[in-house]
Amino acid sequence: MSKHLTKRAEDYSKWYNELIVKADLAENSAVRGCMVIKPYGYAIWENMQAELDRMFKETGHENAYFPLFVPKSLFEAEEKNAEGFAKECAVVTHYRLQNDPDNEGKLRVDPEAKLEEELIVRPTSEAIIWSTYKKWIQSHRDLPLLINQWANVVRWEMRTRLFLRTAEFLWQEGHTAHATKAEAVFESKQMQDVYANFAENFMAMPVVKGAKSESERFAGAEATYTIEALMQDGKALQAGTSHFLGQNFAKAFDVKYTSKEGKQEYVWATSWGVSTRLIGGLIMTHSDDAGLVLPPKLAPIQVVIVPIYKGEEQLDAISERVNVFVKELRGKGVSVKFDTRDTMRPGAKFAEYELKGVPVRVAIGNRDLENGTVEVARRDTFEKQTINQVDLVEHVTKLLEEIQENLFTKALNYRDSHITEVNSFEEFKEVIENKGGFVSAHWDGTIETEDKIKELTKATIRCIANDAKKEDGVCVFTGKPSTERVLFAKAY
Repeated sequence: MSKHLTKRAEDYSKWYNELIVKADLAENSAVRGCMVIKPYGYAIWENMQAELDRMFKETGHENAYFPLFVPKSLFEAEEKNAEGFAKECAVVTHYRLQNDPDNEGKLRVDPEAKLEEELIVRPTSEAIIWSTYKKWIQSHRDLPLLINQWANVVRWEMRTRLFLRTAEFLWQEGHTAHATKAEAVFESKQMQDVYANFAENFMAMPVVKGAKSESERFAGAEATYTIEALMQDGKALQAGTSHFLGQNFAKAFDVKYTSKEGKQEYVWATSWGVSTRLIGGLIMTHSDDAGLVLPPKLAPIQVVIVPIYKGEEQLDAISERVNVFVKELRGKGVSVKFDTRDTMRPGAKFAEYELKGVPVRVAIGNRDLENGTVEVARRDTFEKQTINQVDLVEHVTKLLEEIQENLFTKALNYRDSHITEVNSFEEFKEVIENKGGFVSAHWDGTIETEDKIKELTKATIRCIANDAKKEDGVCVFTGKPSTERVLFAKAY
């Protein structure tokens, strides 16, 4: 199956699109710009969702659900937010269809069924949530309010790519309210840490934590904290963002609380989210020319066992032994598939699971039964070993940990070797054009310079890293004074 996959070095974009379809993750739908997430792709999202949901709840958050539709007047209440998303909005103007009298069987919008107020299909939920919080928050006793929702949103993108940018996508969005600025800033930074922890320890995807420049901030935010990852083609991916919203939304929706001193105060707000774009990041961080490579902690199938047999009698004998392995592995929390399909030869099964990125493959045949052995292959390095059956469960559980660590180390080495310090614009252009990755450069802090660099090189400021060292220098473009380096890159 995988031999038909375009090589990454030939056409990275084509390789990515083919891999998603051939590995059965997703496909384009009948709705332009929208995707169908297939069961295998959705299983990866479910694993991501389960881990993130656990982490959110451990930090005191609760899940709720808010409407898909936002009245236009509410959407417009926070001006910067409305302006920021206006061009991507889908708008509902009517609520009913009727038969077209001039064209039998066709339907048309009923002109009598025009909505009194147009509804925006949510591109993000701040407006509908903050209009609700006005009713929920009266006193300091109601704070902090720590709510998350798992939902879909619509942003009418013109250029779409499966998982990375679609007109509709799945995500979670946290929306919190606090009594003080310090608490809200702490919350937004804490959630950046949660995202970084998830990306590195579950996705095996190293990230840079930092703050966005003013022009790259979320619309309506006072500060945006981001995690930025580097894909194998040298482009950056914004993998998750957390926003300190100040009191902008509280003032727009008049959300106040009575303090302990009896004063009326506006609350302080945050919002934060990650989406199915993480699946795109997972694919592009680890996968290769043979197909998907999945970190064990998120793989829907961690171990597949393929029997090699002739006739039912041999299969029965192999199955009896394998069922013991399956039970023991599942008892240790390992997801296992025993593939007894008789419609495919073992070699075809090997190719399928290689393409689907299953971390560990075990093959067992009649001779293995006689010898008390099995063959174990790991997807990340293609190494194979013949081991004793008695060692299988312990070997596999250790191997899964090893693969998880190896994938992170490999991605980290790539990322670290693609952070390049430059001190002139000539160097900047050379690295962006030929090497790729993050370019660490001095910048004079102005939007004008940032825009000009983007226009000339297509590189944007990905973040001002949290651990950026303060150092005096001059902007690579204007030569004006600068006190720290920022990270530029071309990005998805």
